[in-house]
Amino acid sequence: MSAVRPIDYMDITEKKRIVRNGYDKIASIYDRERYKYGNTTELRDFAGLLTESAEILDVGCGAGVPVSKFLAEKGFRVTGIDVAENMIALAGKNVPQARFVKMDMTQLGFAENSFDGLTAFYSIFHVPKEFHAKIFSGFHDVIRPGGIMLVSMGSNEWEGIEDYLGTKMFWSYYGPQRSLGMIKQCGFKIIFDRHILNSADERHYWILAKNTK
Repeated sequence: MSAVRPIDYMDITEKKRIVRNGYDKIASIYDRERYKYGNTTELRDFAGLLTESAEILDVGCGAGVPVSKFLAEKGFRVTGIDVAENMIALAGKNVPQARFVKMDMTQLGFAENSFDGLTAFYSIFHVPKEFHAKIFSGFHDVIRPGGIMLVSMGSNEWEGIEDYLGTKMFWSYYGPQRSLGMIKQCGFKIIFDRHILNSADERHYWILAKNTK
């Protein structure tokens, strides 16, 4: 990633458009490259806390691999959401046993207590950070009491636009302590929080939490 661009002039609509159009443009490339960010260990930790046939929401599912695919193959009932139409189309082909819907994570169209678990891998930080508290509140609403959530966040506070796989992409995140505080404030009990260096040499902040409502 390179060529950071100023974003002070952009409103939320423009930032969302950059993310949606960017992932629509690079969907096929991203599908090929996504294996570099496997995080299988964290997925296993998450899956080990769920009951058989649990209902899972994969937020920012991309092309469905590896997260939705891993969970579906474990026998869980998976619903994936993403803002990019081309990603949703690829996900349906890659993981036909799951359900995929085009949807904005800031406006979840599900009833309360719809899911036993929720994952959000490399997706929340594409939404302006001032909306992150709202996102976590929405996650809390759709996860059943006792349900499990696994999310990745930025390892430090930052916001900007960079070149990514041949397109421009928007990123936004608070530092770990503020992200952790927002999750606790929404009613989650933290199981673990840790910085993890993935196989692409990128460091992210991961949180596994339980809904205590």
